Amino acid sequence: MKLLGNKRLLILMLGFIMLIALMGLTYGRSYMTWPEKFLKDTVSFTQGLLYKPAGYIAGFFQDIKQLRTLYEENTVLRQTLTKYARDTTRLNDLEQQNKRLQDALGFTERQKQMNQYTFRIAEVTEFNQQNKMVTINLGEKDGIRPNMAVMSVEGLIGRVVRVSAFYADVQLLTGMQTVIDSDDKLALESKAISVTVKGHENESYGFIEYYNPESQTLVMTKIEAKDPIQPGDTIITSGKGLVFPRGIEVGKVLEKRQGDFGITFVASIQPFASFNHLREVFVVQLPELK
Repeated sequence: MKLLGNKRLLILMLGFIMLIALMGLTYGRSYMTWPEKFLKDTVSFTQGLLYKPAGYIAGFFQDIKQLRTLYEENTVLRQTLTKYARDTTRLNDLEQQNKRLQDALGFTERQKQMNQYTFRIAEVTEFNQQNKMVTINLGEKDGIRPNMAVMSVEGLIGRVVRVSAFYADVQLLTGMQTVIDSDDKLALESKAISVTVKGHENESYGFIEYYNPESQTLVMTKIEAKDPIQPGDTIITSGKGLVFPRGIEVGKVLEKRQGDFGITFVASIQPFASFNHLREVFVVQLPELK
């Protein structure tokens, strides 16, 4: 063991002496000996062989890191874009709702100045295309009763036909498809809409009896020959029937023609209200029905 320890010490000392000698020989020289050149070339070639694969491996892991960063950034961008689209849609819907409510507020203020009716705003919760009905979120608990008139900002749309505690069904004007027997005055006043010409309330009178789906117009009947009604006139409810109060705008006269028997006249009325995109409507409450 002692001999082995002495050999290690001797080898270490010889290596140290050779290093000092080599440093002394090469210090200050601008040239290398052939052993030095051989050693230099060998080391450089070996380093080159090791460096390239190491560079490829390092670049591979760097690319993976960059791909992961891009994936995370794209995920954040997609989430941001989705949130932006959702917020934009919600903002547009709120702006449209705000405009409708502003129109509704202006409408109710104008109506208050014209008459003593109360207009209860309601939201349409269901549309029955087949039966031409809508369901609104007001019912008996809100004081809603059958046969109350219902309108939009544009004009009359129908009347309440069925009421539950929290909801009510409204029959639209487009569901009026039965011609009423003119001899049945009670049925005419209860089922038809008694109307007149705005500005000629004391001279004009007739009934909206049914809706013509082909021309998409309401049909006004029982018009007397001396009635001043003309195309372009505005038709409003006369208040002489049993259901609809006075002064609600219905539509505009498109044409006036003789009836089937030539005794009275018939007029085609284009409704002011749109029946396809109802969102908020108004139930008209008369003072004595509050």
